[in-house]
Amino acid sequence: MDPISQNHPFQFFIRSQTGTQTITFDPSKSVTLRYLKSSILSESHSLSFYFTLNGKPLSDSTPLPNPRIAPLSTLVLLPRIPGGGGDGGATGAESRDCYLNMYAEKKPDKVDPNEQRLSKWLNCALSNEPLKEPCVIDKLGNIFNKEALVEALLVKKLPKEFGHIKGLKDMVNIKLSMIPGKELDADGARFQCPISGFEFNGKYKFFALRTCGHVLSAKALKEVKSSSCLVCHEDFAGSDMFLINGNDEEVAALRERMEEEKAKIKDKKAAKKVKNNVEVGVNGKDEDAGLDSSRGTKRVLDVKNVKDLKEKQGNEKLENAINGASNGAVKRFRAADMAPPNATKEVYASIFTSSKKSDFKETFTCRSLPLGRN
Repeated sequence: MDPISQNHPFQFFIRSQTGTQTITFDPSKSVTLRYLKSSILSESHSLSFYFTLNGKPLSDSTPLPNPRIAPLSTLVLLPRIPGGGGDGGATGAESRDCYLNMYAEKKPDKVDPNEQRLSKWLNCALSNEPLKEPCVIDKLGNIFNKEALVEALLVKKLPKEFGHIKGLKDMVNIKLSMIPGKELDADGARFQCPISGFEFNGKYKFFALRTCGHVLSAKALKEVKSSSCLVCHEDFAGSDMFLINGNDEEVAALRERMEEEKAKIKDKKAAKKVKNNVEVGVNGKDEDAGLDSSRGTKRVLDVKNVKDLKEKQGNEKLENAINGASNGAVKRFRAADMAPPNATKEVYASIFTSSKKSDFKETFTCRSLPLGRN
């Protein structure tokens, strides 16, 4: 049976900053924790302390004995911490502002710089999947899986940062050398320079050759100075070397070189177009230029024939359009002409045509007309 119900002395412990003491009282007498606290402390200090049981605070009005407090339990007497309002420490506006500022922007997740660097060299810049043959780079040194890049070009979902890639002409096929014994799904660097053995992990500079596609470290190209590839011995120039995953300054230099190449190609096409136009416009009477008379005359006749053919085709199209319009006017369906006997033609035709705004009139029996008709 419960020892409290047998009126045995009820005993428990109180632990405070000064030590632990044992409290024994008669369970037949009902007291509260406030009375117990005032018996231990002075009246002025009792308000500054409170009891806890197993880490949970107890109200001063908690009666003793209590089912929550078992015999030989330990009550902890703790001081109340000053503050909580009215002391000038903080206002509601300040605390709310701090809370909003804390959650205004999501803090970026901490990323290991080594993992980030390795991912840039081992994964596709577009799909972020591990690099696998065939691989390509653009003219700014970004490395891709060719399949992912071509697929993005076909569906026209290439990110804005890769907007300079318009087609296969803006890609350079490359050949990566796998480290012997490394599998495709292995951790860490999987590729290396075939000459120096440096790992393809971002710690060393690597260049891709446009002519043959081999990827070599800058160390190998510097020590073995040659105008041909160190692997396949194919000749290359300085403009055929593309730095892979360069820094901002190096990427800016590559971008400038890319724009210069585009401008040269554009100027070359424009010059070729002008030259072709001059040759087409030359007739066969210019003997000082050494041109063949019969060939020049033939070109003029060809141009004239093409012009006559276009005029003839244009006249035929215009005639067909006129005939079609006239035929359409004859065959046009009119609902009023198909009205059944003893039916009003206008009423029958209104079934197949929309009414005019002017036909709607607001009266006392119709106050809400459809929107836009009144």
